[in-house]
Amino acid sequence: MPSEHDHDRRGLIRLMLKMPALRGALQIRSATNANLLGLCGAYEDASAALERLRKETTNSNRAAIEEYEELCTELENDIIRMCQ
Repeated sequence: MPSEHDHDRRGLIRLMLKMPALRGALQIRSATNANLLGLCGAYEDASAALERLRKETTNSNRAAIEEYEELCTELENDIIRMCQ
């Protein structure tokens, strides 16, 4: 069974792929900053939910998709600030 640490690491990897300019900072800071690593886990959850919603073809998901897009953007911005 995957651990919470594995979950957070998946989010970290997802962010490193999305933001290659921050890869080094993400790796270094996530190793010593539990809050940053926790945000990576939250980003993993939000991104996975967004992917699932986008795969569904019903129009009723538009509001949920917009909400998760906004959440992902907010998490990305928080993480970027933590890496500066």
